[in-house]
Amino acid sequence: MTSLSLRKVVAEALAEVGADLRYLKLPKGKARTTSWLGIEHGFGIRHYATGRNVYIVQTRMAGRLRTVTIGPASVITQHQATMVARRVIAYAQVGHDPAADRKRTRLAPRFDDFLDEYWKRWSPHWKESTRDTHETYRRLYLDKAFSGVFLDEMNEAHVTTWFAELNNETGPGAANRAMSILNNMLNKAESWGYRLENTNPCRAVRLNRKRKCERFLSLAEMERLGRVLAEDRESAEKVQPIAAAAVALLLLTGCRVGEVLGLQWQDVKGNRLKLRDSKTGPRTVWLGDEARAIIDGLPRLRNIPWLFWNVKFRRPIKGIDHYWHDMRNRAGLSQVRLHDLRHTFASHAAMSKETLPMIGRLLGHRNPQSTSRYAHLDDEHVLDAAEQIGAAIERMMV
Repeated sequence: MTSLSLRKVVAEALAEVGADLRYLKLPKGKARTTSWLGIEHGFGIRHYATGRNVYIVQTRMAGRLRTVTIGPASVITQHQATMVARRVIAYAQVGHDPAADRKRTRLAPRFDDFLDEYWKRWSPHWKESTRDTHETYRRLYLDKAFSGVFLDEMNEAHVTTWFAELNNETGPGAANRAMSILNNMLNKAESWGYRLENTNPCRAVRLNRKRKCERFLSLAEMERLGRVLAEDRESAEKVQPIAAAAVALLLLTGCRVGEVLGLQWQDVKGNRLKLRDSKTGPRTVWLGDEARAIIDGLPRLRNIPWLFWNVKFRRPIKGIDHYWHDMRNRAGLSQVRLHDLRHTFASHAAMSKETLPMIGRLLGHRNPQSTSRYAHLDDEHVLDAAEQIGAAIERMMV
């Protein structure tokens, strides 16, 4: 059925229900939301940012999910729109017996088949680290989920039950991450025509509350860590000094662990690091004299492009968690994560009166909200600010 013939069907149906065709001017722009009315499958009302509402009907025609605009809610009644929607659905189903119609609706794939299609079509857009993480979540939590369920049948009950079982099986953070993958999958299912618009059941599920990690090192803690790093950098063990240098560089630059461990000598450009890839894409990291001295102190091996090289196993260092756990325990920092060094860099930058835009640029943030998460102030600096403001006000009152 062509668009022209569909418009003709709608026009005839509107005329039959007594709608005045002269006032059927449709709003322009992108719709904000769609509410499904439940009277007929696929019949709903689309809401625009301008405040105008339009009746629509979505139905499968020749294997494709088609959206047909009926008319503005300000001109035609819900009863009139329902009659038109039924006419459109009837035309879409002409020539099909019930068995054939069931086969038609099953053109939407089963969840496991769509999972394969989604991975094949969308995983090339992910970074390698994201792909590795998603592969793990798929294997553990998605491959065996929703067995035998067709994609257009999935509803809130399916997703809620799965998420509840997931929380019994794993931690709240992992459950949230798996839910975000499923949410994106079902959004793509709508975009690719397998589900009605705005029917993603993940939207109705409340995620687990996120744990706020706002840990950063105080001056005393940094002094203790500095002594441990100095000891390890003088160690006779082959890899330990390299790991200590990596930790020091994390603290001095605010970089992520993967950004530092993935550095190659070609990335070092004077007092800058040219990161070929990061969480937010390629970016420049500016080096102070201390950070540059750390890099200059690393052994540069012939025909080895990486800064952090494991001479024992003849391969790049991919992780330093084992070394970090030993360092932090010796420094009395048992609960501190490597990522908290990034918090520390940003927090002390804020306490040194750097602006949030500058801190965001140093950290490579695109969103200012991300920067504000890292810019913590300890009680001493808050008290100092309060005293300065109080003293200024008192001087003005004298």
